Amino acid sequence: MDENYPIKRIIDDHGHFVDSTFENEIDEKLVKELYYHMLRVRTFDRKAINLQRQGRLGTYAPFEGQEAAQVGSALALQPDDWVFPTYRDHGATITFGKSMTRTFLYWNGRVEGCVAPPDRNIFPPAVPIATQLPHAAGAAWAEKLKGTQNASIAYFGDGATSEGDFHEGINFASVFKVPVVFFNQNNGYAISVPIEKQMNSKTVAQKAVAYGIPGVRIDGNDCFAVYFETKQAFNHARAGHGPTLIEAVTWRKGAHTTADDPSKYRPETQGKDIVDPMTRLELFMKNYGYWDEQWIEEVKEKTANEIDLAVEEMEKYPASNVEDVFDHVFAEMPPQLAEQKESYLAHLERR
Repeated sequence: MDENYPIKRIIDDHGHFVDSTFENEIDEKLVKELYYHMLRVRTFDRKAINLQRQGRLGTYAPFEGQEAAQVGSALALQPDDWVFPTYRDHGATITFGKSMTRTFLYWNGRVEGCVAPPDRNIFPPAVPIATQLPHAAGAAWAEKLKGTQNASIAYFGDGATSEGDFHEGINFASVFKVPVVFFNQNNGYAISVPIEKQMNSKTVAQKAVAYGIPGVRIDGNDCFAVYFETKQAFNHARAGHGPTLIEAVTWRKGAHTTADDPSKYRPETQGKDIVDPMTRLELFMKNYGYWDEQWIEEVKEKTANEIDLAVEEMEKYPASNVEDVFDHVFAEMPPQLAEQKESYLAHLERR
C-alpha cells in the first residue's frame, strides 16, 4: 500500500527543486516568512529546554526537527480558522498568533497559558491522545452550519492513530463533509514505541481509504511541500468537499519530553541521516539567491529579544496554584474531588 502513497516533496535534501508544480508561487516573501517563523520557534524551543533544566519551567515537550511541519501548515491557515494542537504543537500555535509568554505560562502550570488571543481560535493543547480530533470535526461542522468559509486543523502524532478518537473524529468529519484537515506528524515514535510496533499499516495516509477521503503523504521536513499541500487540503475543505488526512513524515530530534531519555529506546545513530528542515531551507535559499546574511542576523536579534521579553513577562507571574487542578475541571465539583481538595489543603496546613 505504501507505493500508492509516495512521499511528496518540492525540494530535496540539498535544497534543489524536484517538483516544479509550485515553483512560480515560491517568491522571496514566502521564503522569508517560512524561514522567519521556523527560526523563531526553534529558538523558542531551545530556550524552553534551557529554562526547564534551570528549574524555571516545568516539564516541557520539545519539537525540534518538526519546524517545517508545524510552521508550513500553520501559515496555510486563515485568521478565523480553528487550531486544535497537541502538547507538542506550540510551534504551530505561536506561528498562528499565540504569544510566547502564554506558551511559557502553559508549561509553568498556569491556567493563563491555555488562553488564546481574542482574534484567534486556538484550543488548549490536548494532552490526552487524539481527543482533539472529534473537537476539530465538531468546530468545523459548526462553521459549515453557519455558512462560513472557516475550517479547522487537528494536529496529532502517529500514536494517536491507534486511539478510538482518531477513527471517530475522521469518520464523523467524512460523513458530514466538514471542513477540517487532519494533520499527522509521523515522527516515528509514540513516546518510546516505534511506529512498526503500534500499527501494521505501511503508512498513516492509507487510513483515509476507510473513510472515503483523500489521504496525502508528504515530506514533513520540506516546508514548501507542507505549506502547499496543506493549503490545497484547506481549499478542498472550503469548497465543501470535506476533510483530508495528511501524513507529514518528519523526525523528533530530541526526547519525548524533558522527563524522557530517548537513548533507552532509540539507537544512537537513528535519524542521523535525516536532513534538518532548517538546513534544507537554508540550502535552498543559498541555491536560489534568497540568502541575505544581514536580514538573517536581524531576525536572530529580533527573535532573541522577543523571547527574552516573554521570559521576563512569564516570570512576573506568581507560582502556579495547585488548587486550579481542582477548581477548573467540573462546573460543579463532585464529592470525591472536593474531598481530595480538602485533604490537600489540610496537608498544606500541617506543613
